[in-house]
Amino acid sequence: MNLSELYDNLYKTSIDSIKKSNFRVDEYLNDKPDDRFGITLLIRPKKELLLKIEKFLAELKVIEPHQYYYQNSDVHLTVTSIISCYSGFNLHQINVADYIEVLNQCLESINRFKIKFKGITASESSVMIQGFYESNTLDLLRNRIKYRFSQSDLEQSIDERYKLVTAHSTVVRFKKPVKQKTRFLDLLDKYREYDFGEFEVNELELVFNDWYQKKEKVELLKRFTLKA
Repeated sequence: MNLSELYDNLYKTSIDSIKKSNFRVDEYLNDKPDDRFGITLLIRPKKELLLKIEKFLAELKVIEPHQYYYQNSDVHLTVTSIISCYSGFNLHQINVADYIEVLNQCLESINRFKIKFKGITASESSVMIQGFYESNTLDLLRNRIKYRFSQSDLEQSIDERYKLVTAHSTVVRFKKPVKQKTRFLDLLDKYREYDFGEFEVNELELVFNDWYQKKEKVELLKRFTLKA
């Protein structure tokens, strides 16, 4: 199944769920104590795309102001969750230099590549920007990282929750059921094929992060520059 089909199927299923008020509300966004942390390799979209995403979110906020909307500083595309966020994890449990060494090996011969953000999709718990990539660079990198870490003794949980095969960016999470369903769904439909733009990925970030990649909780561990 290609990315377009995957996103389409997810969208159709999720829109049906939203129409039926079958939401998966994130309880941690409603003042539940949250000490979940992990480490992630991610991509930051360029400013021009973030401005278009911000405009989309501003329109959604008018309709549903009480949902959780990502700030520009928090929007990201996950390459892989090396250690998926869990309660109580902290950096003292690992040697960060060991992780950087493995990633340096994985990034050998990995060149810059392009991501296109076009259209939106949804789930029972979120709204996402659809990401597309033409070369197999992202797949190659993810597979290489998974293999290298599986051959090491380092703590990791790559693909344990689910195998990451898309290039999406989550921008909205549901804190409560959507009240203005018709208007909300109409706006999602308006942006279903919207072209947010394309950018070249020239660097990756390894970060220590909370579940939502909030800027005030994220610590940059290493920035990797890709070859031109």
